[in-house]
Amino acid sequence: MYLPNTDLQVKEMLEALGLKNLDDLYAGLPEGLKIGKLDLPPSMGEQGIMNTFSDLAGKNKVYRTIFRGAGAYNHYIPAVVPEMANKERFKTGYTPYQPEVSQGILQAIFEFQSMISGLMGMSAANASIYDGASSTAEAFTMCRDNKRNKVILPTNVNPLVRQTVATYAWAADAVSAEIPHKDGLVDVDALAASIDEKTAAVVVQQPNYFGLLEDVEAIAEVVKAKKAKLIVYSYPIAAAIVKSPGECGADIAVGEGQPLGIPLSFGGPYLGFLACTDKMLRRIPGRVAGETVDDQGRRAFVLTLQAREQHIRRETATSNICSNQALCALTAACYLAAMGPVGLAEVAEQTYSKAHYLQEKLASIGHVPLYTGEFFHEFVTKTPNAHEVVKKLAENGILGGLPLDDDHILWCATEQNSVRDVDDMISVLRS
Repeated sequence: MYLPNTDLQVKEMLEALGLKNLDDLYAGLPEGLKIGKLDLPPSMGEQGIMNTFSDLAGKNKVYRTIFRGAGAYNHYIPAVVPEMANKERFKTGYTPYQPEVSQGILQAIFEFQSMISGLMGMSAANASIYDGASSTAEAFTMCRDNKRNKVILPTNVNPLVRQTVATYAWAADAVSAEIPHKDGLVDVDALAASIDEKTAAVVVQQPNYFGLLEDVEAIAEVVKAKKAKLIVYSYPIAAAIVKSPGECGADIAVGEGQPLGIPLSFGGPYLGFLACTDKMLRRIPGRVAGETVDDQGRRAFVLTLQAREQHIRRETATSNICSNQALCALTAACYLAAMGPVGLAEVAEQTYSKAHYLQEKLASIGHVPLYTGEFFHEFVTKTPNAHEVVKKLAENGILGGLPLDDDHILWCATEQNSVRDVDDMISVLRS
């Protein structure tokens, strides 16, 4: 910890308050709330601190190759992305709780919203949310009312997303229901049977947790016929070459923005995005930045919509989301701008190609696919002693797929995985 106040400054402040020492500041607190001396190591100089953290970092396991996804993906980040996002004009303008004071960040938010709206095929997007799971839960909140307070999630939606939605539902006295998948895909007949007059929304993941591509248009028809809303949890890289949620009939598109230029970073901070149709815009959480002109006709940016749930709607608030992941959203905007539509499509095509090459090679040595449906970047194999297989790969510097149980592994490949990487891993598995 760095204490910004010198001993002299502390003395001057205490004298101004008429106090003798810092303990006098807390004289009014009950003794039971006070603690004694903290068990902290002695202070260190800058060199000592750097050495300490270097030693801690040395304990991290760094893999030379990664074949795991399950919600966090190892995509290449062009050098221009962190270079732009770390510019002082952006970092000093990072005011997620007071965006009114920063035109620079408003423009960054506006550009992010515009790109996400286009990618998702939606009319509008908000300034971002904490992560993909919370954006899904917030999307359900947008859909429910006094008559409809139930959400349905197939079991091929990411389990962490399902848990988050279930937590939000529990806290709001709403219902979160799950239906089993069929051969890895949404069972459309079972879904139709499960939607009742209490159902506010259905969540479908595209591609789903097993990497399979869903027939979202067919699902949308069923959901619309029952007068419920469709929420599509979208993988943004895939959206570059498959039909967008908007094209498929979704009311709300959500997802995890980490693949858009944000490093894995042990699970965060990440970036949730949320886009919707015009009809749903007034229920969107957080804020929406807009473009306008000033009194001299110059391009300017404003907060077009700012619910500020906690201090405006208070007890009638539908959400506690008042902030956004401005710096992560800026990073995603820099990534999308650097890649452009053609570059993003190439990333998607390479990811698709590498994943299919990986599946083919794994199948050739006995790791046969569990599902036969078309997939994008992930797939499940039947792999006996799955945990032992992953352990052996780790010993060779390879982070293998995610064991779903002791007989199945969820594999992933992106444009980062070369043919040589795949062949090297297959060689290890053969041995």
